[in-house]
Amino acid sequence: MRRRVRKRKCSHCKEYFYPDRRNRHHQEYCSKPDCRKASKAASQKRWLSKPENRDYFRSAANVLRVQMWRKDNPGYWRRQGSGPEDALQDLLIEKAQKNQEVTNLKGKNDTALQDFISEQHIVLIGLIAQLTGSALQDDIDCSIKRMQQLGNDILKGPNHAKGENYDEKTARLSG
Repeated sequence: MRRRVRKRKCSHCKEYFYPDRRNRHHQEYCSKPDCRKASKAASQKRWLSKPENRDYFRSAANVLRVQMWRKDNPGYWRRQGSGPEDALQDLLIEKAQKNQEVTNLKGKNDTALQDFISEQHIVLIGLIAQLTGSALQDDIDCSIKRMQQLGNDILKGPNHAKGENYDEKTARLSG
């Protein structure tokens, strides 16, 4: 049988609320943002009021530990941001704004870059970006086309891509 949950009065805003079922035996604050801040402040105050916690982070051992960690992690405090700076989509958007006109220099029937990449498995894209050291879609596109051509040359022979249809024995002898 379920126990009936009684309303409680919040220690901060003095309004009644239903406590969470997992900690109803000791929840004193409701879930409003101001009340949660008050709950955190009261909790910290209780923790710091204990004699064994007053110098918890001030001992010589803790100072040395923090100094060693800072030495191993230089610039940690500077690395706060919204993710990697060379994210694939961010660079594509910047490039699209700079280059309004796209021309086909090779004369090939290229598909749109987004269409081509969306057909590939995401792990393959990540692997190519890792191997080439670039997250630019144009570089990944060139790498994919180069790898695709190499794969065709290995499996079907180098003359297959040119449209030549030689007999296998003739192709080996004429090379």
